[in-house]
Amino acid sequence: MDNIPESSSKGAKRRREEESAGTGADETPSLENDLTFSDTMVALRIMRAQFPHVQQLSVKPFILKSQLYSSVKDRTQVDRELESLKRDKVLRIFKLNTGQDDHAIMFLNDYLNQIDHVVKKMDNKKQGEHQVFGWFKTHVLDSKLEPGIEHQELHSLLSLGGKVKDSDISLLINAGVLTRQLIDPNMYWFAIPSIGSLLKGLAQGRKEIMSLLNRRKYKEMMLSSLEKKRLRMSPLDMRFHLRDLIGSGQLQTNLTPTGLVVQVSKD
Repeated sequence: MDNIPESSSKGAKRRREEESAGTGADETPSLENDLTFSDTMVALRIMRAQFPHVQQLSVKPFILKSQLYSSVKDRTQVDRELESLKRDKVLRIFKLNTGQDDHAIMFLNDYLNQIDHVVKKMDNKKQGEHQVFGWFKTHVLDSKLEPGIEHQELHSLLSLGGKVKDSDISLLINAGVLTRQLIDPNMYWFAIPSIGSLLKGLAQGRKEIMSLLNRRKYKEMMLSSLEKKRLRMSPLDMRFHLRDLIGSGQLQTNLTPTGLVVQVSKD
């Protein structure tokens, strides 16, 4: 995923941004100095590296589209570059089951590794049934780039690998790589396995931060102080949530002589 052609000047700028952002936990700079990036790929790489480590959960790093909107000023540029990266099969975009218009981005290699990890954890006695995951990766993911797929198309693409049974599709659903769409049971969303508890944490963390700021007199707080606070209700860190809330428009930042202030957006 790192072997993407780029001009020498643009590539040099990307490298400077990535190096300044750091990748180790002890090297992570203040969000105030690390809030915006020059383009979508830079933002994706750095936020992937900064994805919070959650113990007891084996979910590969993902980035919310709202986080990109907070980090790259031109939203049209974000959408255009995401579409290009999706067509080039560098990443996949997922509709999240949060009740809101949330989308997650995961690099394709990470997603394939996530599926492999889920398959390894399944009952070894049923290894013969696991061939459907190979068909899914080779024939479905490789040709269907959109967030959802219709039942008949899914069946047809899986059939390129072998004879498909209803139990094969059930296995994909139980493994968490597919979820049925509520409004149309013949449609599925592609999904990230094992993400359920993180989605719960995402919702709770959003509420916790908004409640914290709404209780303050001016509904604002210095970013440097806010990002040091620990969340009680979410396994995801403050940096992850702040990028999301700023990008979704629920929070806004204002530059003051003493630094960036985070404020609840006015309706």
